[in-house]
Formats: sequence, structure tokens, C-alpha cells
Amino acid sequence: MTKALDNLLAEGFQALNRGDIAAAGKACEQALALDANAVQAHFLVGLVALEGKERPVAHRAFKSVVQLDPDHAAAWAHLARLNASEGRVSAAEAALKEVRRIQPTDAVVLDLTGMVLNQLGEYEAARAFFARANTLVPNQANFMMNLANVLVFLGDLDTAQQIFLDVISLDAANPQAHWGLANAVKARDHRHIEQMRHLVPRYIKNPRASAFLNYAIGKECEDLKDWAHAFDAFALGAKARREVVAFDEDAEVDMFETIKSTYHRDWLAAQASGHPSEAPIFVLGQPRTGTTLIERIITSHSQVHSAGELQHFGLAMRRLTGFTNPKRFSAELYSGAATLSAPKLGQMYLKTSARMRGKLPRFVDKLPVNYLNIGLILASLPNAKIVHLVRNPADACFASFKQLFADAYLHSYDQREMARHHLRYLDLMAHFREQFPGRIIDIRYEDAASDLEPHARRLIEALELPWEDACLSFHESDKGVATASAAQVREPAHTRSVGRWRRYEEALAPMLDVLRAGGAQID
Repeated sequence: MTKALDNLLAEGFQALNRGDIAAAGKACEQALALDANAVQAHFLVGLVALEGKERPVAHRAFKSVVQLDPDHAAAWAHLARLNASEGRVSAAEAALKEVRRIQPTDAVVLDLTGMVLNQLGEYEAARAFFARANTLVPNQANFMMNLANVLVFLGDLDTAQQIFLDVISLDAANPQAHWGLANAVKARDHRHIEQMRHLVPRYIKNPRASAFLNYAIGKECEDLKDWAHAFDAFALGAKARREVVAFDEDAEVDMFETIKSTYHRDWLAAQASGHPSEAPIFVLGQPRTGTTLIERIITSHSQVHSAGELQHFGLAMRRLTGFTNPKRFSAELYSGAATLSAPKLGQMYLKTSARMRGKLPRFVDKLPVNYLNIGLILASLPNAKIVHLVRNPADACFASFKQLFADAYLHSYDQREMARHHLRYLDLMAHFREQFPGRIIDIRYEDAASDLEPHARRLIEALELPWEDACLSFHESDKGVATASAAQVREPAHTRSVGRWRRYEEALAPMLDVLRAGGAQID
């Protein structure tokens, strides 16, 4: 039986490696029929489930593995990642504790552990695990990329740059390495651009790779003020990215209308008093509008911790409503969330984010999309502060259009879709201001960037904090920054991007026409 089982498992792992999920799943079934307690069979089930995006199945499989073999470091690491991504931070940390107890020497496990730590905002610890993985298995591109990316977050741009270059020297056609290099440093000549342009034809049928290369080319062309070629590259990158994302605009329209019709002053007045904590400060708005700049100003204060872009409020909504739809946000979710106990929602958010919130009296949650949750935040955390970034709609839309995001902001890869989304957002924020007057602190990005001190002082005062001069020296902070702005916030506030849309006005006509027709104030 042992030989037959080993052969089945070998076949299953080989099938998974070549992307044949059906064959791998069949091998799992046959292996477990031979031995229901076969550890590696349960582990393979978990891997197959992850590949098939069946997270509950993966979770059960990896739990079975560690019950059968408590020293299976890889299964513990996968459990840590699953728990972390679903907001169960304490469970993720418990799994990480087991990984550390086992002291694995498998580079794959070390790298996966680093990814979980990175997700939890523990960038220094993540760097250590990534470094060990690279020491054990040098010249492995994906290990090197993970280390370089966390170094960007930590502000070690020189070392990150060298690692990206090392990856490219090993694999000159690695699109993600070229993109990482372009975003880590400012281009000084066209050499890297030309290198990437030679690669573009190779990936003409690979939208993901094409997006990485074209966004990187666009960024470096902008560095060199080659505006025309920059836009051409951004447009090609956006087109490629739009081919592989599923943006359901009708569903978004339905969600925005549901939020507006559900969350209003009468609804808020009917809610039980939420959790009394005064700790949370939510910095929110559209991406690429200065949320990171403002977050850095606030968290340079000695009483405020930077918790990063927490997913925990939305995850608390999902857990309390029992919402299992894979879409992060929907009309159905917001309809259900309106009936939740406000105190329970606030308590769950604070409990699940406890590890991320640090030990200081106040903390900033800088997830931009929390603007959708303003009504629920006011109900569940009535003493929280809400800071909203306002930016010229044309600059805000273009800043998103030229940014390659991970799995968020799916509206941002088509000019008209981007503009229509922005109009819905403006309308929703106008609704919240009218329904909840005085509860939202609006900060205009252009004002803060051009004349930092008076606006920073007013912001700190609005947050009911004593003034500290360190708030003006945010760029000197060594705190990690896990956003697209990681490199930019290492320098003082500047106005280089204010009005940049005008350099592309003709090319941005589809977006501008929609914004103007919708009444957006852009001129």
C-alpha cells in the first residue's frame, strides 16, 4: 500500500505543478481512500483547494495535517496565511508561533512565513525570514522579489534596487522585477526603458506581464518628463490589465445606491451606542490622493501608531453578517450590515486588529476604501475620527489610471469607468457630509502639499492631539509603508503631481468628458 500511496501522491503533486487541478484532486481522493490519515494527502488537498480558490476546504485540510503531524511547518504556515487574510490575527499569530517552534529549514516555508508577517505589518520580521530563504536557496527569483519588496516598504531603496537588478541579471525577461525596479528608484536615462521595450513583444499574449512592463515604462518616462511616451505606456498597461480583471459596474452602482438609501441620520439615530474607544483614526478616500502623506503626518506624532491599511473593518462586517460572497463589497453586504449590533461591530474590529494597532493611545487605519463604511464607523465607533482626502478629480483619476494595483480598484483601468466611479464616490461623500455634518475632517491634498505646516496644525488640532514638530518631519520616519507610495513618502511634501493631468489633457479626453458632464470641479 505504501508504494501505491507514494506513487499517487507523486502523481498528484506533479499534476498540481503543471496546473492540472482535476488530476491532482483525483489523486488526493485515491490516496485518502488508501489511507485516511496520510499526512501528505491532506496537505495536497489543501494545496489543490488553494489553487481552486476553495479557502474553507484548504483551511480544513491544513488543520487535518497539523492534527496528524504537529511538526508540519508548511501546513502551519499556510494556516497562518489563511487566517491573516481573513482577519483572524490571533489565530494567524498562533500558527506563526508553531512555525517558529519547529524552526523550519525549508526555504519555501520560510518565504511563506515572511509573506504572512509582511501581511501583518511586521516588516522587520518578514525581512529576516525572506533573508533566510534567500540564504538557503540563493538566486531564486520569487524569494529575491519578496525580500526586495519588503525592503522598499522599510525604505531601504538602495538594497532593494540592487536585488531587483540581480533578479534581472538572472532573468532579463522578468516583468515584475522590471516593474519593481522602476518603482523603487527614479529613472535618470532611457537605458532601462529601452531594455523593457525590447521585452514587450515577447509578452503580447500575456496581459499580466504586459501590464507590469508597460506601467514600468510609463513610470520611468514620467521620471524623465517624456510625457507623450509615458501616457502611451500607461494606456497599454491599463488595457492589458483590464483584460484580466472583472469589474461589474452595474453591481457597483447598486452598492452605492444601497449605501446612500440605507445609511442616513435616521438610521444612525436608531443605533445602539457603539464601542466608546477614542483610539481609531480612519484616513480614507480615493487611492493615490494623499492618504499616505496625511497618515505619515499623523503617525509622526508620539501618541499615534501607524496600523497600515487594515482590512479588519470590512472583515468584521462579513463575519458578523455571515456573508460568504467572494466579492469584498456589495449591495447585499451593506444591506445586511445595517442590521448588525453597532457595539459588536466596533468590538470585533478592535479585537481583531489589536495586534496591528500597537500600544500607543491612538492608531491610524489608512485603508482608502473605508469611505464606503463611514456610516457603520460612526455607529460602531462613535468616538473615532474620520479624515477624508479631497483631491482635484482629474488628478485623482489620472493618478489611479497610471497605477498598477494588486487586486483592488478594478474600475481604474478604463478612463470612462474610472470617471464614472469617481462621480459615484463624490456623490456618496456629499451624502455622508449632508447626513452626518461635522463628523468628517476634509483635507485638501493640494493645500497640504503646497503649505504643509498650517494645514498639519489644523489637522492635529481637529484630532484633539497636542501639536508636535515631528509631524512636519514625517519623511524622516523609518516606519514601513506598505502602499504604492512607499518610495515617495521618503521625501518632504511636494506639489510635483498637482495639476499633472493637464500634461495629458488631450489623451485624457474620455475621462475628462465624463467628469465634466457629471459636474466634477476640475478646472
